[in-house]
Amino acid sequence: MSEAHALLALQSAINETLFSVVELILQCQGRLFLSGVGKSNHIAQKLASTFASTGTPAFFIHPTEASHGDMGMIMSSDVLLALSRSGEAEELNELIGYCKSIGVPTVCITSEMSSALASLSDHVMLIPQLPEACTLGLAPTTSSTMMLALGDAIAIACLERRRFSKADFKALHPGGKLGKSLLRVLEVMHREEELPLITVSDHLSDAIIEMTRCRFGCVGITDGGILAGIFTDGDLRRNLLKVELNRPISDFMTTNR
Repeated sequence: MSEAHALLALQSAINETLFSVVELILQCQGRLFLSGVGKSNHIAQKLASTFASTGTPAFFIHPTEASHGDMGMIMSSDVLLALSRSGEAEELNELIGYCKSIGVPTVCITSEMSSALASLSDHVMLIPQLPEACTLGLAPTTSSTMMLALGDAIAIACLERRRFSKADFKALHPGGKLGKSLLRVLEVMHREEELPLITVSDHLSDAIIEMTRCRFGCVGITDGGILAGIFTDGDLRRNLLKVELNRPISDFMTTNR
């Protein structure tokens, strides 16, 4: 319940800074980098994935690895979003310092306006200072939930401003249940020569040949280009005792009647 109350408090705390950050990300000519330490690290990774999958090129950069050379991935055209409840993670401060030295706009999500991280950042998004849900009051729970919600809000705001559509979403999610749920009939249907079709004037032998060619287990029968009936391999088995291959398929097909 404490985390639910925290989200309500976060909603009340959101101000115009959020819109400034959204605009900054939308105007970015490069990529959005996200970083954090500890539990904030995991939140930053999730948010990077959310941004990337909704139209904003985004990457996670580990602050420790950044201090050992990965800072070279960041260019002046990028934006950095850093997450830290206390704002005193030394590794993050080094990363922010480097970004400022090459002109990269920096944003932070923290609960401490007086922290080193906040003082180094161009834009500060404050989350309310509320007790953690952890009974010890130590493990990041309430704070990490608010960071996640705030990050998601920024990502969705960017999505809406970009007019990111279902078609765009599908292009980035071709796999899994999400991708399949967005498939159109046009993308999976068979057309033209792939379809097993004969005419009402053809014979049962023609139907068997066509079913064998296409291996759909059935054949459609047309009359003047309009589907008049269907004949399946089940129909063939049921009629085995009275099969005459030269009889017209119309004697065996199933119609809409």
